[in-house]
Amino acid sequence: MAAALRIEKVRLDRRDGVAKVVGTLACVAGASVITLYKGPTIFGPEASLGLEVGAGGEKNWTLGCVYLIGHCLSWSGWLVLQAPVLKKYPARLSVTSYTCFFGVIQFLIIAAFMERDADAWKFHSGSEIFTILYAGFIASGVAFAVQIWCIDRGGPVFVAVYQPVQTLVVAIMASLTLGEKFYLGGIIGAVLIIAGLYLVLWGKSEERARLARDRDAAAVMPPDAAVIRSSKLQAPPSSTTQPLLLPSSTENV
Repeated sequence: MAAALRIEKVRLDRRDGVAKVVGTLACVAGASVITLYKGPTIFGPEASLGLEVGAGGEKNWTLGCVYLIGHCLSWSGWLVLQAPVLKKYPARLSVTSYTCFFGVIQFLIIAAFMERDADAWKFHSGSEIFTILYAGFIASGVAFAVQIWCIDRGGPVFVAVYQPVQTLVVAIMASLTLGEKFYLGGIIGAVLIIAGLYLVLWGKSEERARLARDRDAAAVMPPDAAVIRSSKLQAPPSSTTQPLLLPSSTENV
């Protein structure tokens, strides 16, 4: 999306452009391996909370996949659109406040139609209150503010390339806190994510270094060169169009 909207430039004829493309594909491949491939168990805690994915009965996995694809497209569009918004409205904290405010309004409208049971809105434990407060202050407020700041400084691709790291962190934390098993696919995916992240960051660094060298070269250009260039542009017509000899006086007789 960033390349299509001319926000991010990708030059496949240079090393930095190839590194960004290959690194992005490696990060996506690593996240896909962690999600889809398990392999042998590397770490399996003895204590488990007994949470199983299929414990909730029959689920519509096709509809869930469609929702997840829509989430990815919406999230990608949100990241990309932040760059032009911040150029015209550079108040990052205000953008975060507006994002959270309109998000709350949207969720309230959807929840009013989807969940009409009054018991579902009651708190049954302190952990539920902590989860809601953490999601509101940290996962939404602080995370959005930091993310918008990073988009303003590094661009949407720089922020999006860190998203596969979230899959790796979730797999590790689920193994340590919820007692889920950590498989070989997690190790392979982690290697791909780290390698892809390094390639993208290296490509961005090379691109910025090249732009800095071009600006320095343009700044140190001697003023005589600019004068010579402008004089060439404003050169008088050639002698082939204007004769060197003036017309003789006999022609006027």
